[in-house]
Amino acid sequence: MVEHDTDRHVDVLVVGGGVGGVAAALAAARGGARVLLTEETDWIGGQLTSQGVPPDENPWIEQFGCTATYRRFRDGVREHYRTWYPLRAEAARSSRLNPGAGRVGKLCHEPRVALAVLEAMIGPVRASGMLDVALQTRPVAAHADADRVEAVTLLDERTGNRYTVSAAYVLDATETGDVLALADVEHVVGAESRAEHDEPHAPEQADPLNQQGITVCFAVSHHAGEDHVIERPENYDFWRGYTPEHWGGPLLSMTAPDPRTLARVTRTFAPNPTADPLAELADQSKDPGDKDLWRFRRILARGMHTSGAFDSDIVLVNWPMNDYWLKPLAGVDDTARAAAVNGARELSRSLMYWLQTELPNPDGTQGLPGLRLRPDVMGTHDGLAKAPYVRESRRIRALTTVTEHDVALDITGPTGSTRYPNSVGIGSYRIDLHPSTGGDPYIDIASVPFEIPLGALLPQRVDNLLPAGKNLGTTHITNGCYRLHPVEWNVGEVAGHLAAFALRTGRTPKEVESSAPAFEAFAAVLDAAGVERRWPEVRGY
Repeated sequence: MVEHDTDRHVDVLVVGGGVGGVAAALAAARGGARVLLTEETDWIGGQLTSQGVPPDENPWIEQFGCTATYRRFRDGVREHYRTWYPLRAEAARSSRLNPGAGRVGKLCHEPRVALAVLEAMIGPVRASGMLDVALQTRPVAAHADADRVEAVTLLDERTGNRYTVSAAYVLDATETGDVLALADVEHVVGAESRAEHDEPHAPEQADPLNQQGITVCFAVSHHAGEDHVIERPENYDFWRGYTPEHWGGPLLSMTAPDPRTLARVTRTFAPNPTADPLAELADQSKDPGDKDLWRFRRILARGMHTSGAFDSDIVLVNWPMNDYWLKPLAGVDDTARAAAVNGARELSRSLMYWLQTELPNPDGTQGLPGLRLRPDVMGTHDGLAKAPYVRESRRIRALTTVTEHDVALDITGPTGSTRYPNSVGIGSYRIDLHPSTGGDPYIDIASVPFEIPLGALLPQRVDNLLPAGKNLGTTHITNGCYRLHPVEWNVGEVAGHLAAFALRTGRTPKEVESSAPAFEAFAAVLDAAGVERRWPEVRGY
């Protein structure tokens, strides 16, 4: 064994405090492991909080299709609104309350509410001493010996101090699979070639820098008669004139490709509609909901509350027009990574300025100067999200790789998706790839409800590192349906349970995967925790 000077030892180190990281830390701590959870921002929760993205979920989420702890999170969000917000009586009574009445999903809500619920969920294991959380902390080095990751060096961004933590198990829950790179764990980044897995929608040539675009989201409200126009962004002229080849027109416009057909479609953006938000449909299997951009990702609906409580809805802007694909984020050095994030931030500021000053209005005027950024909602000084919404990570070279052949409807047929004897979870979403840094337009493919094989969480070589987010064994293509909130939570939760189970039983994760009795014992743990491993018969996809 190679000796390293370590400042601390824990049973399980979870690097990255996003959706999967929180679920992993909670499961491992409840399973009896001493856990350290790190997070680069000052908010845990990733997609749900620091990235500001309301949940994208399967059509059956209210009945089945997620783990019990994810369902408790959803229930907690609704209870938070019922307890603390001035909801109308009809809204408070609704068992399926959608607080923002957004059309993207059945539980659109503010980032701070998600943060409050997640903090409450981890509160008991923090109080017991089983879980410690290190915010504004990121990995800068990893120390490996043979087929094990022995320790990870962390940087506390607040103090500049570095310290090294050793652990029996290291779970990579970073947004871009950073520990995989630091520890030299075999992985894939970007797009695989078509020949590698014979995927119909894969490119002919592999391209590590061909990755889905990122988005820096922001929240807005509208206040008629007021002027909240931001300072003109430095690169506004570039973005105002930018016309991508696959877009068919200027990016800063209400007209953009439909993700499913690629036909150019004009969206609407009309602030504060008067229609009853309780009547909104939120089912992407019936209506993608993205043609009315005010209602699409609305996270607070004033009409859901008593009269006069709020003078505007609040809308989360995560649109085709602020997807950033000029520079890749994963698999590049820190300078290039920062350039990608800064470019995405500049694009979002430019979209905001365009909306305030040049958006064509029905009455022939231009701009909505009353449109106001909401720093209070996003927890930032400028109203932009704390972190970019990252759709694609590095991915482990896994024992089992999920490919397009396992999930695409036109390949499998409606009942032919791959079934795994060692399934550890389920999910469902269209294969939804946003325009990429390699120049690809939307790739949007119908898919079938799928399972998560245990082998997709196991690196081919390394024994004690597990993916706990979007970095499991998928491809560039199938990442498009395995990357959403409930699936990332499921992956992280299973990784946490697996690490704790391995510590308790002395079995390695690969032994759990290869031994039927060991897997049966582990499956019993998942079943008891409420991890759904098989789909019931479902229709309508």
